Amino acid sequence: MTPIELFPERLREQKIRVQAITDHDEVWGAQKLQEMVLAATETAATPRLPLTIIVGEEVTALEGEIIGLFLKEKIPAGLPATEVVARIKDQGGLVLLPHGFDRLKVGRLRSTALAQIADDIDVVEAFNARISFQRYNRQAAAWAAQHNVVTSAGTDAHRLADVGTAWAELPDQPINGPKDLLKALDKGEIMGQWTHPVIAFIKKMFEQTRQRLRAL
Repeated sequence: MTPIELFPERLREQKIRVQAITDHDEVWGAQKLQEMVLAATETAATPRLPLTIIVGEEVTALEGEIIGLFLKEKIPAGLPATEVVARIKDQGGLVLLPHGFDRLKVGRLRSTALAQIADDIDVVEAFNARISFQRYNRQAAAWAAQHNVVTSAGTDAHRLADVGTAWAELPDQPINGPKDLLKALDKGEIMGQWTHPVIAFIKKMFEQTRQRLRAL
């Protein structure tokens, strides 16, 4: 719904230095944006705010959604959660638990699957900008603290305007791989602006309708 070409300027406007792109069951968009940003950096006549794009995917496992970061190839939907985690690890990626405690989200990972993969989770989304109720974010943060796992923030963005509504303020350092990200998140501060998902859905429908009318 959002042209990839619009992302770099939006990220710079929001003062975002590192952005993970985690489309549902796809990685091509994240890969294309990463290539675009790298090419623009190499050919820029004047220095600009450097951007780092992390290729990720929100994988629809049999038991719910799991995010993989630093992926090299797409992981198919419909696999058991344990298999999804294994494939993320095989690619040298990180396993991130998104909106894992929101009982109203269809894609929430089931508690039985969470118990199975708990030891392999690298990052917990402790702030989701589109969570049903903010107490679910607090539950995620508590689970992360109990299991000694670093936390992150997720926009759950489906429109360009939503990009940057949740973020982690991290030390100024390059993020070249999983270890760099984990180290930075360990010292980061999670922040964001929560919007009720019903309002977010209405805005998304309005945006889709506007785009369809433009295409006529």
